[in-house]
Amino acid sequence: MPDSVVLILVAALALYAIALLVLFGAGRRQDARALAGFVPDCVVLFKRLVTDPRVLRRHKVLLALTLGYLLSPIDLVPDFIPVLGQMDDLIVVALALRRTLRGASGASLTRELWPGPPRSLRVIERLAGAGRDARAGQRRDG
Repeated sequence: MPDSVVLILVAALALYAIALLVLFGAGRRQDARALAGFVPDCVVLFKRLVTDPRVLRRHKVLLALTLGYLLSPIDLVPDFIPVLGQMDDLIVVALALRRTLRGASGASLTRELWPGPPRSLRVIERLAGAGRDARAGQRRDG
């Protein structure tokens, strides 16, 4: 691995660690935990959704492919590139969850199976457009 790649990787990890320490030091332990566990929580959620018998087969295939992409060392944008390296993962997760959440019981099932803090779940729901769909339904009904 070239020295510049190692340097960028170390810098990205250092910034991530500093962000966690700042949140922790500021007394925002829940925020620090949410940041530290966001991607692992998404991986656990995807595993749970893939193994749940209530999820449609086509959604399981999509989630399994997305999980494989997240765990793969090969990305569209390499993860060692700060911010952009994680954005492609975020976009892929959002698209897969959007499709799954729009299934019959997707949103409630996702809430049931989410391993992380509620604040992170709200981020997932916003990324997947679930909150917008629920609000639109409430406006139509009310």
